[in-house]
Amino acid sequence: MPLITSIKPQNNGKRVNIYLDGEFGFGLDLETFVKHKLKVEQQLTEEEIEKVVKEGEFQKVYKKILHYASIRPRSEKEFSYWLKKHKVHESMYDELFNRLKRLELLDDKKFATWWVEQRLQFKSKSVRALKLELNQKGIKKGLVAEALDEARIDEAMMAKRLIERKKYMWAKLDGYISRKKKSEFLARRGFSWDVIKKVLDNDVDYE
Repeated sequence: MPLITSIKPQNNGKRVNIYLDGEFGFGLDLETFVKHKLKVEQQLTEEEIEKVVKEGEFQKVYKKILHYASIRPRSEKEFSYWLKKHKVHESMYDELFNRLKRLELLDDKKFATWWVEQRLQFKSKSVRALKLELNQKGIKKGLVAEALDEARIDEAMMAKRLIERKKYMWAKLDGYISRKKKSEFLARRGFSWDVIKKVLDNDVDYE
């Protein structure tokens, strides 16, 4: 059986290198290292080595995905894409997702609510644009509908504020061209023609 002949800390101080029979065997995180109580002159079977390495690899991926989750809330589709991008073996998916759920870092309903709130506050996104974005994030239609319903979005008021914020862009244009440009501006942001017409028909008096 292979014999642990040396254990050396890595430069980051968070992992160690395990040497078997005088040659590098594998790297391991400190948590897994301590858990298995590995020490010099300890013999390991091939099965034990495979188990430790697999567990160590899981911990490595787990810490990285926790960092990814800490940057901002993520949808399940985003986590899945991250795992595929980093070529994480599918055998780890279920346990990773279960841990993220237990930590309340994976919840598509909460994510949809957060996404809508953020986009309304900082981007003034239309309902149509929000639906498209959430669909791209892999959120189910029912959850999208719930999040949008809870937000109680007043698209007309939002469109009006956008027009007021950007009014300098059309200040020197005549009436027809100004209306046309405003209409195109709002359409590009996903507002329906009904909302656009309502806002522009009341461009002066609308409150």
